[in-house]
Amino acid sequence: QVYSIEIIDPLGKRASQALKELGYDNVTTRIADGYDGWSEHAPFDSIIVTAAISHIPPPLIRQLKKGGTMVIPVGTRFQTQQLTLVKKDHAGAVSTHQILPVIFVPFTGGH
Repeated sequence: QVYSIEIIDPLGKRASQALKELGYDNVTTRIADGYDGWSEHAPFDSIIVTAAISHIPPPLIRQLKKGGTMVIPVGTRFQTQQLTLVKKDHAGAVSTHQILPVIFVPFTGGH
């Protein structure tokens, strides 16, 4: 099962319609600020964030399953961002590892 959040209303609606037309019945979409994740469906095995933010959102760390992995671009609009691998071990300890420099669009919500 895949859960996808898009903050821009027309993009979210278009993606939802395209997924339905392509027959993907295991993808649920929502138009919202992705900073807070989607706690109703947590914990998640994996989280992929596709917009850069200056820090790793605590709600996403909380929603990551023990043994789970998150990939997130960390940095600001005018600085080099780092694609960051976040792992939560089976005891719940979180570790991060910078993978490579990237340029992503910035988070546009209130954070």
